[in-house]
Amino acid sequence: MKNIVMSRWAYSKYVLLFSLLALAYAGNAVALSFGGESRLPDFTKLVEQNSAAVVNISTTQKIKRKHMLPPGMEMPDIPEDSPFGDLLRRFFGEDGGELEEYDGQSLGSGFIIDTNGYVVTNYHVVKDADEIIVNLSDRRELKAKLVGSDPRSDIALLKIDANTLPEVKIGSSEKLKVGEWVMAIGSPFGFDHSVSVGIVSAIGRNLPSENYVPFIQTDVAINPGNSGGPLFNLDGQVVGINSQIYSQTGGYMGLSFAIPIDVAMNVIHQLKTTGKVTRGWLGLLIQDVNRELAESFGMKQPRGAVALRVMPDSPAAKAGFKVGDVVVEFNGKKIQRSSDLPLAVGRTPVGETVKVKVIREGKTRTLTVKIAELPSEEQLAQQDETAKPSESKSNRLGLVVDALNDQQRKRLDVGDRGVLVRNVEKGSAWEAGIRNGDVILMLNGVDVTSPTQFAKLVKDLPAGKLVPTLVQRGNAPVFLPLKVPK
Repeated sequence: MKNIVMSRWAYSKYVLLFSLLALAYAGNAVALSFGGESRLPDFTKLVEQNSAAVVNISTTQKIKRKHMLPPGMEMPDIPEDSPFGDLLRRFFGEDGGELEEYDGQSLGSGFIIDTNGYVVTNYHVVKDADEIIVNLSDRRELKAKLVGSDPRSDIALLKIDANTLPEVKIGSSEKLKVGEWVMAIGSPFGFDHSVSVGIVSAIGRNLPSENYVPFIQTDVAINPGNSGGPLFNLDGQVVGINSQIYSQTGGYMGLSFAIPIDVAMNVIHQLKTTGKVTRGWLGLLIQDVNRELAESFGMKQPRGAVALRVMPDSPAAKAGFKVGDVVVEFNGKKIQRSSDLPLAVGRTPVGETVKVKVIREGKTRTLTVKIAELPSEEQLAQQDETAKPSESKSNRLGLVVDALNDQQRKRLDVGDRGVLVRNVEKGSAWEAGIRNGDVILMLNGVDVTSPTQFAKLVKDLPAGKLVPTLVQRGNAPVFLPLKVPK
């Protein structure tokens, strides 16, 4: 027994010794790793090779404004013979303000994509500019001509009268990975050729104000003046155009957004060849599908983009789309979020015919649609309508509704559907988010056509269930999951 115990003790010593040796080897391996491949990258060569192709852009525009009195003050009664009367009246104006024209200025960044003088920047850098000056790294200042711009992607293409200029190398944003090192060169606050570095924080970000750009999110320090400047990868290739920051102070707070270079080069090519940009258009007004809506539509999990409205005479209308259809696949691409659909449609060539999978009444259908050209913002704009109240009674949802007149239907573009919400009492409708002035277009998959028909639909709703309710507020429809009271 004693010998057995001694043997186990000796065995334990060898195990302990082996473990210590393994730890020591691992420690050396880690030290070698930090001393070799895993050390921080050296950006000095990248800066030397690329900074000459980065430019500073300054613009001047004529701005008119009034001389105004401070808030709460009125123009005093001035005697005609007062020595200050004419001066004050001239400065402030008889109507409280006199137009004054002055030169406004803005700063931004850009980069040269062609040795013959083509420069890329953000649209918002040169918007409404009367004069655009491009400052080169050799201190030359050249006037630039605006070749074309695209507000929807925030891209502008400029041309300067010069040749044999340094140019950047264009990479591919499709190959970017989260965690990858990137570098920005620009002119924050006017400080030319400032360099900042960081990593890719996320890809495919969709911002509320942008529907056609899947932004690259980084933690690279970007400030006012960096807009329009290039974002480089470690191979010295441009993979993005620095465009926006998230900030509550006006300065950098750790979130920066860049336009993917693949998106930008498509826009630039169109601007260079035709002077304008065309995008595919489906003709749906859509909304994201959350957990409650997915349950109300009979879906196992939230995904896709639900159709709130089908535009008249649009490709979607001609293809047979219906309000309430949930788009889950477009031209072979899965649609996980509603923001995925505009990106996929916008990239589709005008005139191309594609297959679209939708979920309708719990079943998957495939529709064939021919993509048209995206109309202008002015063509897509719609007007709101204020409705007139009338008498009605409350129902089990706590809603008082009225009929819409012909003028209201025409202005709201709802056809023969819809009832106006006159009053919302505390209850399931209020909790779902329905408010006075909303127009209810659809309830539980059925179009609402009149107060009488709506009352019957409400009466027949299954108690305790979530039902999708299509509501239009102003000109913006939205699906709301409504819990039917028991």
